[in-house]
Formats: sequence, C-alpha cells, structure tokens
Amino acid sequence: MSEARIYLVDDNDGFRESTAWLLETAGFEVQAYASGPAFLDAYGHERHGGGAQCLVSDIRMPLMSGLQLQEELRRRGIGLPLVFVTAHGDVPLAVEAMRKGAANFLEKPFGDEALIEAIRAAVAHARSHSGGGEAGDDRLARLSPRERQVMDLVVASKPNKIIADVLGISVKTVELHRSNMMNKLGVRSLPELMKVALGHG
Repeated sequence: MSEARIYLVDDNDGFRESTAWLLETAGFEVQAYASGPAFLDAYGHERHGGGAQCLVSDIRMPLMSGLQLQEELRRRGIGLPLVFVTAHGDVPLAVEAMRKGAANFLEKPFGDEALIEAIRAAVAHARSHSGGGEAGDDRLARLSPRERQVMDLVVASKPNKIIADVLGISVKTVELHRSNMMNKLGVRSLPELMKVALGHG
C-alpha cells in the first residue's frame, strides 16, 4: 500500500525521472507528466478513489505554467494539495501560488527529505481539513484564522519573511501571531508544533 499517489509535472526529463524514482523509493505511487495539459488529460480520465493524492509541479513550463495549471485545477474544482518546485528567481511566483492555496514550494536544488516531508505535510494538511484524518486537536480551535494561516506556513518550513510576503503583513506582525499561536497551542518547539498541526498531538 503506497503512502499516497503523487502526480509529478515537470518538463525537464532528467529531473522528472530522478524525482519519480526518489518518490517511488520512499513508498509513493508516482505518475509523471511532461506538461500540465498531459496531466489534466490523464487526470480527467481517471477513476479517483479515496486514497491520498498530491500534485508536485514545476512553476515555469512552456506549454502551461504551474500557476496556469493551479488556476485550471481551481476552475475545475479539483482540490489536490499542490507542492511547487521552483528555481531561485521564481520565488515571487511561488509566493503568489501559496497565496492562491498551494501547500508549499521548494527552491531547486533541494534535499530529498525536504521534498518527501513537504509532500507528507501537504497530504496530512489536506486530510485534516477534509475531515479524513485523525480527530483534530481541540487546541487548534483556539487559533484565529490568521494564526492558523501562520501555523500552516511555519509547518511548511517557511521563514518569517516569506510568511509575511505570502500573507501581505509585516515581519513583526508575523512574529506576534507566531508567538500567540505557540502560546495558545502550548508548544515550545517546531517538532511539538508539527505533531499538533498534523493531527498527532
């Protein structure tokens, strides 16, 4: 039984093949595509069960950009958790993507474990928000909507500067929300926060 089905979309053949191999080795089922249209066509003809799924996509691609793919998924009402992989110069685009609901983005080159953990966190987050995960921690109900947004981005390993950019607030405001969120949850470290946020508190 695989951890989740991963849809990998990247026009770079070498990156796509090596990443598919990495994820399969980690226990995921992988379906790889060279473009957004190829993925959308295949996905539209699939029979989708109740298993966990996640889309990993590059941002800059010739036929359809990652942002255009994200927008098309929204238009079709497809709520796949989405992790973007991006080159350094594309970080502003990735920030925009997170504002529109992407679960995370990773700058190339990134470590193998960083991608695997980003996918696991995205899948766990999608499960918790759809009611398909374990019973939620009552402490999460104490958070304001903004504190919940900050928590999600902290769990996604984003620094305060990126969180501020994504949410359109100042770094000092992020620090305040982050402090309040940690206090309300009764956690003092990132590992403790991860356990609560991912439903294992």
